[in-house]
Amino acid sequence: MSTRARKQIILAAYVGGVNEHTAWEHPDAGSQIAFDTFRQVAQTAERGRFDYFFLAEGLALRERAGRVFEHDIAGRPDTLAVLASLAAVTDHIGLIGTLSSTFNEPYELARQLASLDHLSGGRAGWNVVTSWDAFTGQNFRRGGFLTREERYTRAEEFVRTVQELWDSWAEDAIVADKQSGRFLADDTVGRFSHAGAQFDIEGRFTVPRSPQGRPVLVQAGISPQGRDFAAANSDLIFSPFSRQPEAQEFYADVKSRARSFGRNPDDLKIIPGAGFVLGDSRADAEEKARHILEQQLSDKAVQVQFEQLWNRDLSAYDIDGPLPSIDPDPEAPPIIQGKAFIYQDRFETVRRWRALAEEKGLSIRGVAAEVSARADFIGTPEQVADALDAFIQNDGADGVVLGGHVTPGGIDEFVDKVVPLLQERGSLRTEYTGSTLRENLGLPVPERRGALAATV
Repeated sequence: MSTRARKQIILAAYVGGVNEHTAWEHPDAGSQIAFDTFRQVAQTAERGRFDYFFLAEGLALRERAGRVFEHDIAGRPDTLAVLASLAAVTDHIGLIGTLSSTFNEPYELARQLASLDHLSGGRAGWNVVTSWDAFTGQNFRRGGFLTREERYTRAEEFVRTVQELWDSWAEDAIVADKQSGRFLADDTVGRFSHAGAQFDIEGRFTVPRSPQGRPVLVQAGISPQGRDFAAANSDLIFSPFSRQPEAQEFYADVKSRARSFGRNPDDLKIIPGAGFVLGDSRADAEEKARHILEQQLSDKAVQVQFEQLWNRDLSAYDIDGPLPSIDPDPEAPPIIQGKAFIYQDRFETVRRWRALAEEKGLSIRGVAAEVSARADFIGTPEQVADALDAFIQNDGADGVVLGGHVTPGGIDEFVDKVVPLLQERGSLRTEYTGSTLRENLGLPVPERRGALAATV
């Protein structure tokens, strides 16, 4: 019989703006950009003792064949402005934002994140992304020219450089002795020097060491290179795998990679995005889930999803008909622009989708429901609590990021009905156990390196 202690479920709340997962047309949907929307979600999540509030990033309006598609146009304002505002109206919940290592500079981003960590009392986190496409890069001075390998090369040195800047102030650098008038311990504070292939900077960093030492680092890569990068550098991995057996396989793989980099695997947490639907019975919840899917899987949303994979105009195909018999055209100019491409191999993915359609007799819309939109946890509050707890305790993940299909009230039911059940069984805290995000996640404070950064 296993003697392993019950894992505490990590919970995060997500506001995704207008996209294929949200129903902005729903009568209960509010603004996708007003501060009250973000405040309501963050405060509700904090009431449910969630670990953190999470924001994705949108640096370009997505297009289909040169025209903006209306189902994905708004709701991702500047990440740091939103999180800094939320720091003033919350007390415990972590604040993690997505920020690109391709289009930012280390010094500027290190200042912004360290400042957020101070302003929030140690609740800041950074989801590192390597925004890739030339279409998005056109909005910036550079970035569109980077190849996949170059993006990761830049990202790895970017992260190291930011960490060097955060480490440039010692914990005891500020004396602030009012009697003697001595404020600093010595003249070395904030000095840094970094010379590498990507960045060659030196000077003094302006922000003292923050409450967490370093804000929490998050990464989301699923390629072998991305997994290594995350396993070597991250505190959290935002995983796309919320269902077995893929989730367990990913969990075991990245924990093993962390161990190979000399890290304690428990210091790396795996957190996939997940959806839920609650009902008075299983049948009631299934009916609600079916209705939500109908709202999410509009003809245009499904068409765009398939066109991105096929990289072809599929407007002539009936969404409720069979899958296209033609092959993808990866060499053609992208028909969908600005949307992250998550499929590792177009042809292999198409083969699997065709096999799934044949096995279950599915249409294009039916396959879309199976592979992307369907909620992961459906049932009564008790059934959802059982399924989520089993998923975590059996190492499918360490927690989940929850986003309701209706903003901002989408997670209210979960907080009111499922959270108490998880707390009763000892799988979720009843009070915050620490004052910083690292403490609540059970993550160690990274050891500070020398005052002068190492030269790459």
